[in-house]
Amino acid sequence: MHTPPIFKKTLVRGRHVRSFRVEPTAPEGWIASEEADQQIVQWWRYRDWHRVERAVARFLSTAAKLKRAGWVDVGLKLAEEPASNS
Repeated sequence: MHTPPIFKKTLVRGRHVRSFRVEPTAPEGWIASEEADQQIVQWWRYRDWHRVERAVARFLSTAAKLKRAGWVDVGLKLAEEPASNS
């Protein structure tokens, strides 16, 4: 059974995509990864929850900088779309 990520953020600008994610891994720990255009740029394996918290803070900071540069948060973009009447 696949465990969903505990953090996931995707931003787009034109045809470019940046993604940040943290997911649990067996037996204990988490994998944090950063992707650019579907290629892994960096990834880290953590066993300490405090390091995971710092990774999420770093991802949020980077995402905020990207948004100021014109990138769009995919989650926000989808949430703003009008609901269909079907």
